[in-house]
Amino acid sequence: MSEISPTARALRALDVLQGRPGITAAELAQRLGVTERAARRYVAILREADIPVESTRGPYGGYTLGRGLRLPPLVFSATEALGLVMAALDSQHAAADPDDPVGSALGKILRVLPTNVARQAVMLRETARSVPERVPAKPDPGVTTELVAAVAAQRQVRLGYRTAAGNPRTFEVDPWSVVVRYGRWYLLCHSHHAAALRTFRIDRITEVEVLEGTFEVPADLDPAAELEANLSKGWEHETHVVFHAPFEEVRPWIRPTTGDLRALPDGRCELVGSTSNPEAYAGEWLAGIPFDLTVVGGEELRAAVGVVAARLARSVP
Repeated sequence: MSEISPTARALRALDVLQGRPGITAAELAQRLGVTERAARRYVAILREADIPVESTRGPYGGYTLGRGLRLPPLVFSATEALGLVMAALDSQHAAADPDDPVGSALGKILRVLPTNVARQAVMLRETARSVPERVPAKPDPGVTTELVAAVAAQRQVRLGYRTAAGNPRTFEVDPWSVVVRYGRWYLLCHSHHAAALRTFRIDRITEVEVLEGTFEVPADLDPAAELEANLSKGWEHETHVVFHAPFEEVRPWIRPTTGDLRALPDGRCELVGSTSNPEAYAGEWLAGIPFDLTVVGGEELRAAVGVVAARLARSVP
């Protein structure tokens, strides 16, 4: 393992001083993993480089950076640079495409890093490719920026929206929060037309027009929890399933997006919700629940469960 140079340690000390004004020599040494004497030597290296590191003696003293210091905008290790590129690839962005906002930003970062720091990250960026999703769901950066600004300013907006079937729609909403769930971006909002909470996929929003009206976000709003609950409502096919097991045993198997689980007086429990894909609901989810159940409602779901049951029965001659 190669030894870290004093200059690299000094740069790391600078990074720590920037984030922790007033840090003591002992605390700095602990953060750097060195002795207190070595920590003071790295501070001396910074001062020799004309970086004003001020020290205050006494029980409440410590190191702080002097006023007017213009810190270097980026201090990355090779591991951090590589991790940044990996994160961009993992999020389905075209990390090597200069026309992609993330790809362009990564290019600027890597160009200003020292060659020995950026080498591995540049190689990964140029050779690796993110595997696209079967159904691309990347939101438009411009649309997302406008939505985030409207959320922050609590301004009402008019949305141009493309439904799953490709039909154009227009909605006026109070944008409460932008939520990311499993790589997909959603707008949680109050719909003026429906007078109710609604969730919109941001990758399907085609236009954002900021309106004059303002709004107040509910003080007790939990955006992530509201999104999970809302994703189980409003779909075209009803679902009503009774589990022949107690509520406490079934609850760990239930995702909020599948519906509302309620205890029944006879010791069983029921799940009421909706879905746009009865086949997936039956074959990918219900089939994995280790309890006896009865599909009480939802003709489409009943038919889908029948198809799955027949297919599984044929697999055991």
